[in-house]
Amino acid sequence: MDIDIWTYPVILVVGLVAGIINTVSAGGSLLTLPMLIFLGLPSAEANGTNRVAIVVQTIIAVLAFRHKGQLEKKVSAMVMVPAVIGSVLGAFAAVAIGDELFQLILAVTMVVTIIFIAWDPTKRPGSEHKLSISRKLLGLLIFFAIGFYGGFIQVGAGFYIVFTALLVFQLSFIHANSVKILVGGSYVFVSLLIFGISGEVNWTLGLLLAGGNACGAWLGSQIIMGSKTKLIKWILLFTVLIMAARLVYDALI
Repeated sequence: MDIDIWTYPVILVVGLVAGIINTVSAGGSLLTLPMLIFLGLPSAEANGTNRVAIVVQTIIAVLAFRHKGQLEKKVSAMVMVPAVIGSVLGAFAAVAIGDELFQLILAVTMVVTIIFIAWDPTKRPGSEHKLSISRKLLGLLIFFAIGFYGGFIQVGAGFYIVFTALLVFQLSFIHANSVKILVGGSYVFVSLLIFGISGEVNWTLGLLLAGGNACGAWLGSQIIMGSKTKLIKWILLFTVLIMAARLVYDALI
């Protein structure tokens, strides 16, 4: 891919916006992944490049949670292996799939995820207590599926991790988010290695996107103290629907 000079500021700005969104809500990849495709990257390369920023964000988040003593290690360790195995399979599937089919799947995923964001079932409180064997097995199966999904496309996977940690494992919200960071970060890192080995990562654009995310995270931490978060969610909803329609159009025309 020949990269025009204007591509760099676009990626930086979109990365910054995604960082803000990830801080005040979630779903920054709803913007960054289709943006990379629209800029001309093949679907697999865009998918791999997007993961560079996610890994950088995860490292920062893990350090923050560790500093506050809020890392949930027991459930994270339990579900990490099936999630990572699933992500390996998902990443290989993503590398092998054609651009048109991937874009159609991405468009559907974006719409489903934005509905999930609007509903936001993660607001329900958790209450931690001892789990039955059947509930643990169910959780392992779900995390395998989430890992496959995350390895394949990742968009919105954090919501599904938090929701499962709350509903199945009965964790508190803060510990559910800790699971999202530890487990999600682990399988995204492994999937990034697979994309990288397959030559499907543009490291320059990925690091630039990560830099924008970091700046956006700082701005988002200022915004979250105000009253503009609902407006940001509506803007995200409108933008994602337009991008999804564009992906379908490009794939079918």
